[in-house]
Amino acid sequence: MGNSNSSRFPAQDRFEGGAQYIGGRFAPGTSGRKQDVVDPARGEVVYTYELAGTRDVDVAVAAAKDAFPGWAAATPAERSDALHRFAAVLADRAEEFAQAESLQCGKPIKLSREFDVPGTVDNTAFFAGAARHLQGQSAGEYSGDHTSYVRREAIGVVGSIAPWNYPLQMAAWKVLPAIAAGNTIVLKPAEITPLTSLLFAEAASAAGIPDGVVNIVSGAGRDAGEHLVGHPDVVMTSFTGSTAVGKRVAEIATATVKRTHLELGGKAPFVVFDDADLEAAVHGAVAASLINSGQDCTAATRAYVQRPLYEAFVAGVADLMAIVRVGDPFDPATDLGPLISHVHRDRVAGFVERARSYARIVTGGAAPKGEGAFYLPTLVADAPQHSEVVQSEIFGPVLAVLPFDADDEGIRLANDTPYGLAASAWSRDVYRAGRATREIKAGCVWVNDHIPIISEMPHGGYKASGYGKDMSAYSFEEYTQVKHVMYDNTAVAAKDWHRTIFGDR
Repeated sequence: MGNSNSSRFPAQDRFEGGAQYIGGRFAPGTSGRKQDVVDPARGEVVYTYELAGTRDVDVAVAAAKDAFPGWAAATPAERSDALHRFAAVLADRAEEFAQAESLQCGKPIKLSREFDVPGTVDNTAFFAGAARHLQGQSAGEYSGDHTSYVRREAIGVVGSIAPWNYPLQMAAWKVLPAIAAGNTIVLKPAEITPLTSLLFAEAASAAGIPDGVVNIVSGAGRDAGEHLVGHPDVVMTSFTGSTAVGKRVAEIATATVKRTHLELGGKAPFVVFDDADLEAAVHGAVAASLINSGQDCTAATRAYVQRPLYEAFVAGVADLMAIVRVGDPFDPATDLGPLISHVHRDRVAGFVERARSYARIVTGGAAPKGEGAFYLPTLVADAPQHSEVVQSEIFGPVLAVLPFDADDEGIRLANDTPYGLAASAWSRDVYRAGRATREIKAGCVWVNDHIPIISEMPHGGYKASGYGKDMSAYSFEEYTQVKHVMYDNTAVAAKDWHRTIFGDR
């Protein structure tokens, strides 16, 4: 267990104890089934471990339950100080995290170094401050005879499930608001990408966060994941992943009457009006469609371009995609790494191959020669609105471009999918852009940009993209219980309202 053929996994010696992190220490799984972590750029096995089983989930939940009273009783200042130390540990280990993230995911190292890791450090610093601002409403005499106030309390043990596309950032988005609010957590990362989640939990311990507050179970969804969601001692679950799996998570959680927060699929529209800055839109479309090899639920996947700019936009995007550098993720010059696996690469390729019968493949549409799960940046033009390349989440470096005429049509087409996670509108006209932000049904609408996220602002979707918010102070709505406390101010034993129940006035 833990043997590696890669020299680019500097933390591997610390994982010799196993890929579970429970009660402040690494531990082996007990499922009896092995799992490989594979570098998708080379096909190398970089780490092998035993998956978590239901017994491991039970042990992790018990550790979180034991740690909850003490952590919940800590003052906001104490939790804030711990999270500030956590941010410092993460910053100190930034390169280690970047190397591990690029190795297990195939991300270009520049993306890991300049986006994933600093974003996680910033998230941690944000929640260190937010931990001290968990107030309820101020007190008031709303009935006249009573003083009311609102307490915001930790809810207990959280059981969360994170995806494989941003393992480090998704671990942070799940863990940080939960523990900042005084909860404890058991996180199940995707079993194919557990490395940085484990390093994240280890860093929490190094920062002095008590044992059992942050626990990791690396197991398969159908046993470890479902057992975690349905566990009677887990009071809330947060899931990020596909809409299909999100429905299953909600079904299990509903059976045990627990809270759910679901951040699900997306099919983000990129709406370019005819007064837009064409160069900016072209550059924005390429960056927004190719980030993380398109394996991003907010990535631009459907560009709707008003007809006067349509052909120039298609030509500009094709020209820019053609110079994107595809290759070794550990080469600092690489722009686009592989997809997560050959299986997923073949799934993405299938969408494009089927689109050839009804659309125009302008550029890309093939896997380059050589090892690794690579796929070229691909532009598909003139596909019908109802086609699968426009309606389905492909999760690869594929952008579909369609024309529209009137503004009404552009906004209607943007809303014409089951999803509503993110979108962008491109225009120099403030009124036109303002209309798009109001009428496009998505949890985030960018204007003249697409993709940037910040810790202070919420992330979450409409429709089949789920509900609830990650990041920002709004995320505390998911992880806290609001309690109304009411004091009698009269000291009168026989209150007038009692006469509505017994006796006479």
